[in-house]
Amino acid sequence: MIRILFIELNSIGNEDIYETANAMTYYRDRVEIVKFPFDINTDRNDKAFISNLKEKLSEDPVDFVMSFNYWPVISTACNEVGIKYAAWVYDNPAVNLFSHTLINPCNYVFLFDSQMYELFAGQGINTVYYLPMAAAVPRYDRITVTEDDRKKWGGNISFVGGMYTEGHNFYDRIEDKLSDYSKGYLQGLMDAQMQIYGFNFIERTIPEKVMEEMVDVLGLKPNVDGVESYEYLYGNYVINRKITAIERCDIVKKIGKKFGINLFTRDESFGADGVSNRGRVDYYDEMPYVFKTSDINLNITLRSIQSGIPLRAMDIMGCRGFLLTNYQEDLLRFFEPGKDFVYYESQQDLMEKIDYYLEHEDERRQIAGNGYEKVKRDHTYALRLAEIIDTVL
Repeated sequence: MIRILFIELNSIGNEDIYETANAMTYYRDRVEIVKFPFDINTDRNDKAFISNLKEKLSEDPVDFVMSFNYWPVISTACNEVGIKYAAWVYDNPAVNLFSHTLINPCNYVFLFDSQMYELFAGQGINTVYYLPMAAAVPRYDRITVTEDDRKKWGGNISFVGGMYTEGHNFYDRIEDKLSDYSKGYLQGLMDAQMQIYGFNFIERTIPEKVMEEMVDVLGLKPNVDGVESYEYLYGNYVINRKITAIERCDIVKKIGKKFGINLFTRDESFGADGVSNRGRVDYYDEMPYVFKTSDINLNITLRSIQSGIPLRAMDIMGCRGFLLTNYQEDLLRFFEPGKDFVYYESQQDLMEKIDYYLEHEDERRQIAGNGYEKVKRDHTYALRLAEIIDTVL
């Protein structure tokens, strides 16, 4: 029996981990999940939480602790009692990774973005590993799509995701307080970055004067127990988020005007010609129907995810959906463009490819089927959980 203490937080993927563990055997061992609740707002040095977790681990022995994303306070507790801690990170940016606790010998931190992995591994940190996300293919395969489902969820083109207009946008909070010089510089920087896929230069190109002004206005500063830079914080949490907001809004509006698009997002106030805003969809109970019944499923990656395969892309292919995405380097590690999925290199290229694939249904279905078969073969939660266990034990 392999016993895993799973840190239960409000995260997508929890139920798929539970189902996978219950159904799988690791060689001849069964896998048992023990749940432990966690509030993501817990302070990094919360002594009460550390004490409670250590007490749980002493009373109920497990082989290792596991969580989605990396939490320094959990690493501290595990390190103090000598229990291994596996964290599967699906966010980027992920400021907690810059905590000095990352080098704790108890850690096995699995990063879905190869750029992020190379950043830490390149500095000699040996507690990090590269591990892409997965898709819950068995769960998706159990879904039967009816004609009513197609009418409710389907369409020519769909995008599921945040528009970053929902309130958590630091740039909009500070824009009116910046000098004309800083606003002009940052606007030019964002305009330039939006023309380029596959390389993000924002962190490297914010002048000291502009950075100081943003810090004075917003007040966002590195953690006292972390090594993250101002460039990392403002480049990713402020500028790259704003770029993503501009880009997603612009693309959705252009597609809506020419082809029409179904938008599934938290911001129900967003509207434009040809855009059918359906509001938020539930990840487990509704989202798979969108991917299964849309002719083209669009992925527009958050700009701070520099190389990694977004979970959305895995889920689309795992649902046998046709994936049309911006260029992401890690996709080419496992999938063949034009055969398993399609990527665009510019907004003009995107519009041309939408036009083409809407007219070529057989080719579109073949690509969707190829992507599905590769995800089913190589990118399931069962395979990922086995890889984590292999590495940790």
